Amino acid sequence: MKSEKISDAVVRRLPVYLRFLNELSRREVPTVSSQELGQKLDLNPAQIRKDLAYFGDFGRKGIGYDVSYLIEKIRQILNLDQQINVALIGAGNLGQALSNYNAYLKDNMKIVAVFDASPEKIGSQINNITIQPIEVLVDAVKGNHIRIGIITVPDVEAQRVADQLVAAGIEAILNFAPTILKVPAGVRVHAADFTTDLISLAYYLDGGKERSEHDSKMVD
Repeated sequence: MKSEKISDAVVRRLPVYLRFLNELSRREVPTVSSQELGQKLDLNPAQIRKDLAYFGDFGRKGIGYDVSYLIEKIRQILNLDQQINVALIGAGNLGQALSNYNAYLKDNMKIVAVFDASPEKIGSQINNITIQPIEVLVDAVKGNHIRIGIITVPDVEAQRVADQLVAAGIEAILNFAPTILKVPAGVRVHAADFTTDLISLAYYLDGGKERSEHDSKMVD
């Protein structure tokens, strides 16, 4: 692997490649070229080759990439060659949906613990996982070697939950709460903001982009 810093954009594209490669594997396709990958994923083939070259020389000239081998290598790059335990905090509708999705995950990332502050939910189960009180979060995260936390609590509670996860030694957080979390430099946070993504789509309705470009030209 090259010593230069890998950009977030490259890392975010790797799961996209992996998902499509897994599809090829299910169809028993043995090899794939960067041209084919680019066409199917609507990406520049040169960008795909550059992304993969950060981590090694996986392709063969005139043949392309061995699908099974590239799947193995990308899984190693993403640390998916080991089980990664995940905790979910907030057993509301979204939290329950994510926990139920757990059954379909095949990439060694597994939700192993769910926490909530509501006495009515504590002790009930989601996908065979018993909901625990948030008061035991720190000990449970440490005891189950949990490395990633998913936050689906209201925004006013999100920072407090993040602080508890940090105290438990969590390494990364996926935050669904509509608020910005403050964490130490060693903890990675990704925000999943459905509302922002949905609202941003409104810009493209009724030819929004073209209209904006036209208005800009008129101002000039």
